Amino acid sequence: MASPHSTTLLTTVAARGEFATGLRIAAVLFVTVLTAIAAQVSIPLPFTPVPFTLQPAVVLLGGAVLGSRLGMASQVLYLAAGAAGLPVFAASPLLAPGLLRLLGPTGGFLLAYPFAAFLTGWLAERGLGRRYFSSVVAMTLGLAVIFACGLTWLAFLASPGAVGLPNALRLGLYPFVVVDVLKILIAAAVLPALWKAIAPGR
Repeated sequence: MASPHSTTLLTTVAARGEFATGLRIAAVLFVTVLTAIAAQVSIPLPFTPVPFTLQPAVVLLGGAVLGSRLGMASQVLYLAAGAAGLPVFAASPLLAPGLLRLLGPTGGFLLAYPFAAFLTGWLAERGLGRRYFSSVVAMTLGLAVIFACGLTWLAFLASPGAVGLPNALRLGLYPFVVVDVLKILIAAAVLPALWKAIAPGR
């Protein structure tokens, strides 16, 4: 049984049943599919190649529920499906499909998902997520990873052309940061509520 310092919501639920391995696999696949669905809730903005999607909230909440390794695995699986050509990335007339999407202007944001999920899950394993404020902290740090990687890529590494840091901030941060913080404030309420419902004494 996992120690209190390495227990996530998923490990708590899995410890109650005989099909722990199957439950973990199903949970990883569920978060992968949910990430793909969130990508389809996409709003293109005319002044930036980066679309508005619900993905960051799903990535961070999924990491908090699954834990570090499984949270990362769910996002690696998502990226692998997209790179293989499955229609899991946000639909866009401007962004290339498949593997080329990971090289384009939004590639850094997408490639950050496994690391953001890992960090949020790692913090959740250490108790951040049992209460609303700690959930906000864990998810905010995960969101910072997404923005840091995404903006660095957009500024210096994106293909066909990097745009430099000032333009990266204008295209990839300023239009999104307030809305993404609001999404975190909403998503952060989900995890403590699930803990209270599933394991009220923990």
